[in-house]
Amino acid sequence: MLKSLARFALVGAAALSITSGAIAQEFSFKFQSSDPAGNPNFELKKDWAERVKAMSGGRLEIEMLPVGSVVEHNETQDAVSAGILDGHITDTSYFAGKDPAFGLIANPVGAWSDPSEMLRFVEYGGGKELMNELLEPRGLHFIGATTPGLEAFISKKPLDGVADLKGLKMRAPEGLVQEVFAAAGAAPVNLPGSEVFTSLDKNVIEAADYTVFSTNQAQGMHDVARHPVYPGFHSMPLVEVSMNKDKWDALPDDLKAILEVSVRDFARDMTSQLAMKDLVAVAEARKGGDITIHNWSAEERAKFRAIAKAQWEKVASRSDNAQKVYDVLTKYLTEQGLL
Repeated sequence: MLKSLARFALVGAAALSITSGAIAQEFSFKFQSSDPAGNPNFELKKDWAERVKAMSGGRLEIEMLPVGSVVEHNETQDAVSAGILDGHITDTSYFAGKDPAFGLIANPVGAWSDPSEMLRFVEYGGGKELMNELLEPRGLHFIGATTPGLEAFISKKPLDGVADLKGLKMRAPEGLVQEVFAAAGAAPVNLPGSEVFTSLDKNVIEAADYTVFSTNQAQGMHDVARHPVYPGFHSMPLVEVSMNKDKWDALPDDLKAILEVSVRDFARDMTSQLAMKDLVAVAEARKGGDITIHNWSAEERAKFRAIAKAQWEKVASRSDNAQKVYDVLTKYLTEQGLL
């Protein structure tokens, strides 16, 4: 009898082990980031992937790959659609060349003064629906968004207002961001984030729209560009978390819910942690004395925003999708008293 019970227990344990193993390997995805390995933003993305694994009891595993691991930063949309990648976490601006609507929804330059404004638009103001109208016909599903926050501005030259942008050789993402800076008199060029430091160091560019102050500081940007503008006056990118639509559709509802909730938490995690890091980094930079931080006046910020708003309408006229983004966005901004 005891031997029979022992055999039963062993069979049961083996079955449980097989079941647990099957559950642990139920879904395994590769997501590519637009950030390089070691970048604080990339580390936060890896933390998100670990939380997804824990929340799903190991049923859903996501491997986060740094920029350029499989394809270039502006090729991930096609790679996800084709199933070469399962998903990506990236600045939507990179796909403005496919439809100007991507540039407008990703970074309506001058629209946002705080991450919460943009994240509310995505979740409750029509942004999520717009993103899926843009992405699902291309074979992707938009899960949610995060943002590093209101970006600082990297510069080798003192910048105290719009007039100082004239002729400035600078890096800016594709689409609306480039057009706004060009309208303000700058000379923007398209470079991946991984080339910003080298391009500044070799004087290929004099300034860059890149990311938040603390990340710029951590990556040594201020060692070669000692005149940052903080708080930023310009840019707060929508960083999309999207995946292959067929693979999304194949997920059970509970894992879909875990992904959606985890991305909302990821957004809070990223914006909060980077804002805290910014305050520490700014204090350290000021204490060091080698960096001059420039804070634009309200008047100069208003001048730049007026230039940006004029470009929104121009972009809206270029495609039906862009016009729809413009209509939904300006309606939200007006209703919320932000326009």
